[in-house]
Amino acid sequence: MFSHEVIVVGGGLAGMRAAIEASTHADTVIISRVHPLRSHSGAAQGGINAALANAEAGRDDNWEKHAYDTIKGSDFLADQDAVEILTKEAPERTIEMEHWGCPFSRTDEGKIAQRPFGGAGYPRTCYAADKTGHYLLVTAYEQVVKRNIKVYEEWFVTSLIVENNNVKGVIALDILKGQLEVFKAKTVILATGGTGWIYAKSTNSIINTGSGMAIAYNAGVPLKDMEFIQFHPTALHPTCILISEGARGEGGYLVNSNGERFMQRYAPKSMELAPRDVVSRSIQKEIDEGRGVQGVFVHLDLRHLGKEKILSRLPGIRDISVQFANVDPINELIPVQPAQHYTMGGVDCNAKCETLIRGLYAAGECACVSVHGANRLGGNSLLETLVFGKIAGEQAGSSARKVSPDDDKDNFEQALATDQHRIRELLEGSGDEDPSVLREEMRNTMVEKVFLFRSAGPLTEAFDKIGELKKRFHRLRPIAGTETCNLDLIRAIELEHMLALSEVIIVSALNREESRGSHVRLDFPKRDDARFLKHTLAYHTPDGPRLEYSEVKITKFQPEERKY
Repeated sequence: MFSHEVIVVGGGLAGMRAAIEASTHADTVIISRVHPLRSHSGAAQGGINAALANAEAGRDDNWEKHAYDTIKGSDFLADQDAVEILTKEAPERTIEMEHWGCPFSRTDEGKIAQRPFGGAGYPRTCYAADKTGHYLLVTAYEQVVKRNIKVYEEWFVTSLIVENNNVKGVIALDILKGQLEVFKAKTVILATGGTGWIYAKSTNSIINTGSGMAIAYNAGVPLKDMEFIQFHPTALHPTCILISEGARGEGGYLVNSNGERFMQRYAPKSMELAPRDVVSRSIQKEIDEGRGVQGVFVHLDLRHLGKEKILSRLPGIRDISVQFANVDPINELIPVQPAQHYTMGGVDCNAKCETLIRGLYAAGECACVSVHGANRLGGNSLLETLVFGKIAGEQAGSSARKVSPDDDKDNFEQALATDQHRIRELLEGSGDEDPSVLREEMRNTMVEKVFLFRSAGPLTEAFDKIGELKKRFHRLRPIAGTETCNLDLIRAIELEHMLALSEVIIVSALNREESRGSHVRLDFPKRDDARFLKHTLAYHTPDGPRLEYSEVKITKFQPEERKY
């Protein structure tokens, strides 16, 4: 049994920023299924938003304009008190990372460089070439090492320990040894990332399975706004590796099979820099109406930017294009398609990152504060990890000091025994179903029936299919191999999580009978503020998710029609 005051589950940007802050108040550790530098935060390319007003075209930018763009981009579903915190703290958090050593690209005056991004009125996205997430991740990890914050690498958290609505710790699997252990804690922060791997087309890493959301959901915390899934417009065809919005921010064009810049039809003012939901749907519509290249993708054209600009501003994009599509964007077109990219919903928490369980906090993509509402603006995700990572760490660290140690061993032993029994059942098996087959059927179903354009018929079919897969999951074959380094076991545990999260997404989407942001219902094409200007809350029950709704917090900006 391990004992610490604060446990942070997840070693990405949100998790490390939370741990850095919590460590100033209490004994803090990180439990991460991969080395922190392998976290998915490193895949973020384009930049981090902050109203620094460094760009010539953005001299009069400020936090209020950033807030308005964020709220409008969210289709007015974001909680505006949380957005105010996000945008007010953006400059400080960004400059803090600069002072810690993040090598941002620079203006001629030596200031942090900023580029335009979709849905923004000003060029406010601070960037480090097209590897911003990677550089921020390394910078945060250096601070973790500097502060001697212990990281339990390659441990997988299987459940939360909760008693009388107070978090008491977690159960975690040592992947290398195959042993389950109890981690006692006074407070716990979930920072485990998104759910992208439930979709067959996703820019996400294979580790993005929503495990943190699932363990919170199983413990009684509702999941909020899970129907809102962001589909990035430009994933490389056919691998779905991310092609940064920074490519369009630097002036890239989207063209169809006729060589036409088709965004003129859909967002004549913003063109390629309309919000992601608008651009993704526009691309898909071009493909569906027969103007896609080979019927499955469109082209991103960077050739007019010139070799020097591509090599200095977009070197990573060029490398990815050459290595994974065998095209050189200096003189060739990049094949791109929409793919799942981000989970706007997540663990329900307030602007202090507090959940319904005392002592349990959430930050980053696994959380829903909500600052993204129905659609996230590019550049706001890295910002959210730093702003709310710090807040979660501050809250958890200071709260831990006020919590008395729990010496009741029975609760810990019971929680451990429950997870040991669950794993034993998986290892021994009772049927002949292959978990990899179930996983692929789930992922394909989510693309075919719960993608960019939705309607009641396909959603109902998807619900029935997920129900079938949940039943088949209980007839899995014995998990192969020993307990040591058994990734087959990890995948099976994650599959159960993903099936539950898929069900939540589908049920939430079925019940939201309107089109808002990333959630488009062909059978309900209009936004319906009278019925659905509210958050969806999904609670776990043995029979599936039970839905409730909560009010959206509106402060400065009243809902209006969203035009670009």
